[in-house]
Amino acid sequence: MRLIGVGVGPGDPELVTLQAVRLLRDAGRVFVPVMDLGETGRAEATVRAHAGHDRVERLVFALNERTDARRRESHWDEAGARVADWLRETGGTAAFATIGDPNVYSTFGYLAATVRALLPEVEIATAPGITAMQALAAAAGVPLAEGAEPLVLVPLAGGATALAGALAYAEDGTVVAYKGGRHLDEVVAVVKDAGRLGGAVLGTRLGLPGESVTPLATADGAPYLSAVLIPGRREGRGGKL
Repeated sequence: MRLIGVGVGPGDPELVTLQAVRLLRDAGRVFVPVMDLGETGRAEATVRAHAGHDRVERLVFALNERTDARRRESHWDEAGARVADWLRETGGTAAFATIGDPNVYSTFGYLAATVRALLPEVEIATAPGITAMQALAAAAGVPLAEGAEPLVLVPLAGGATALAGALAYAEDGTVVAYKGGRHLDEVVAVVKDAGRLGGAVLGTRLGLPGESVTPLATADGAPYLSAVLIPGRREGRGGKL
């Protein structure tokens, strides 16, 4: 029995690794996260661009829940039980497709922990995927990190407070902020106060139709799943070596 978390990138079917395509095509079942069983999520849309079989199954998660822990964890329990049941009944290999990378702010970690508690003998593995920060750096034409620069990734679903600390720590390095769309005005203010607004960019719908990369200074609203890239301070080629 195997459960494999498969990173499928930010949403562009071309940003999926050959390993991921093979795993998705070969898996006895491909589970995908959704917020409602009637919707096709971003992960499922990417999967179906490569795996034409009928072995895709949706699992409901409270993907945007931040305050109701009981509701959030009940979905983890239900999804984990379903995956465990399938593995127990078939003894096969299941894949769980996750946007980005399964080891970076992914639902897969919670699912894997739940399944392992129910089936201690299950083998858990992951296949890495391209992250939103990599896609944003490519779209913006800005290197993520050079030389000895630190690279800090911080989630802002609960607000922009952590961003100020990240900018102070990586004073001359790159900071990337995820899930800050709901707090965009606060994000802009924090970055401006740190003197880093020039060069900072906002990416929305990365890897999807309607992808947008704009200067953070001129941003006017952003969806929840957006990313901000604040590049390191650089002077000349190789200056950070």
